[in-house]
Amino acid sequence: MKIKTNTDLGLLLIRFGMGVSFCYFYGFAKLMGGPHLWEGLGANMGKIGVHFFPVVWGFMAALSESLGGVLLVLGIFTRTAAACLACTMIVAVIHHVTSGDGLAKASHAIEAGMVFLALVAAGSGKYAIRPS
Repeated sequence: MKIKTNTDLGLLLIRFGMGVSFCYFYGFAKLMGGPHLWEGLGANMGKIGVHFFPVVWGFMAALSESLGGVLLVLGIFTRTAAACLACTMIVAVIHHVTSGDGLAKASHAIEAGMVFLALVAAGSGKYAIRPS
């Protein structure tokens, strides 16, 4: 007996859900927060030894969440967008753990990071503007 799979539909649902969530609920607010907010975000790079250009790093994190979310929804450059989002989630996990928040606070970033890594591996599926 052969089981019919809907892998491509599953990838679309994951891309859509994560993309809308990160673009609308996380990235857009950070992107519109401006340089003061970006500097605070970028300062988290200091936890991995990168102490220069915190405004640039913060802007890149906000851009990866907002533009990366849009790219996921559309299925354009899915692997690249997901890789950028996974890197952002790694820094978020490090921030939560080193700030004393513990794994409970870091769990969202861990879960999202794993989904993004899965999208790096799987690609966008066939329901995308640019299937991979």
